[in-house]
Amino acid sequence: MKTIKLRDDYIKLGQALKLAGLADSGAEAKENILNGMVRVNGEVDTRRGKKLYAGDMVEFDGEKIEIEN
Repeated sequence: MKTIKLRDDYIKLGQALKLAGLADSGAEAKENILNGMVRVNGEVDTRRGKKLYAGDMVEFDGEKIEIEN
């Protein structure tokens, strides 16, 4: 499991995938999100700009990302 520590109140889903190293570019992150390949808190989310807050969990390609303060 990877962990992302927030610097602000939230991080957007596309940014989180890039920061965790699960997408090489914003375009790749966008494509994966729009194709329904990413889950946020167990639910498929197709919004690249979805705001993630501390306690949220992202799943993609067998990897999990936990968002922390």
